[in-house]
Amino acid sequence: MSGLARPPCRRAVRIASRALTTAAVEPAPTPAPAPRPPRASTRPLLYTSVILNRAPILTPTSTVFERAFYAYQQRIRRALHQPFPSDFYFTQGSLLESRFNTEERHRERVAWGPNYVKAVEVSEEAKASEQAAIDQMELQERTDDRLMPRVHRSDGERDYQSLDRKGRRNLYLLVREAEDGGKPTWGFPRGLAEQGELLHQAAQRDFLAKCGNAMDTWIVARKPIGMYKRPVPPTAAPAPEKITFFFKAHIMAGQVHPAESIKDFVWVTKQEIKTRVARDYWEGVKDMLSDH
Repeated sequence: MSGLARPPCRRAVRIASRALTTAAVEPAPTPAPAPRPPRASTRPLLYTSVILNRAPILTPTSTVFERAFYAYQQRIRRALHQPFPSDFYFTQGSLLESRFNTEERHRERVAWGPNYVKAVEVSEEAKASEQAAIDQMELQERTDDRLMPRVHRSDGERDYQSLDRKGRRNLYLLVREAEDGGKPTWGFPRGLAEQGELLHQAAQRDFLAKCGNAMDTWIVARKPIGMYKRPVPPTAAPAPEKITFFFKAHIMAGQVHPAESIKDFVWVTKQEIKTRVARDYWEGVKDMLSDH
């Protein structure tokens, strides 16, 4: 037995098989990720932009439901109100009494319909006399005040630079200018804030420099209402970030006198802004605007 070769140790066989198994399932090395372009070491550029708003100058048109509700409420009030003591307030046979009676009959027809017949009928002669008295009073009280039309001439002529268009909607000033020597694009008036300058002061200065001082405007608050950061392509060369802070302002009177850098300007609604500006710009500013 001493001359025979000894069988290999079980422990050595187990270690060898374990090493082979480990070598078989070892994953291949993953390639190193491509190096990203280094970020710009400079500070971001801060811009200010003014969202100038012209508030609606006409009341909104009533819906069908609103008109029906108002007519119903008027009928209730007419049915429950106490008779007006006209004898106490007006002299019998005076012009004021004739005018009141005519207007009262008109209000009755509006409330109850054109077929409404009052218990006390008025003769044609009395109606003609009252109408003559009313015409005489209108001549004495005539003024040059006229109601503004619901649809302005600028709406039909598609004059986007008129402040009278879209009287029932909010309008916003949009300008077309070239940024950094590139192609002119639409956006709100924008300017670069100087070092050490407060943002609201920079917004006021840049706005007056680009749109003129022939407008009665005021910035609502010193704090911006929003911020927009232009997206940078991943393959672009390193450059400082451009961050724009928006301030809301209102116009009371006047008109834009654009500077030479402004190629064009328009007064447009929120939906019209979407069709003119870039998509990423629209996504950044749409929540700062009002639909009405």
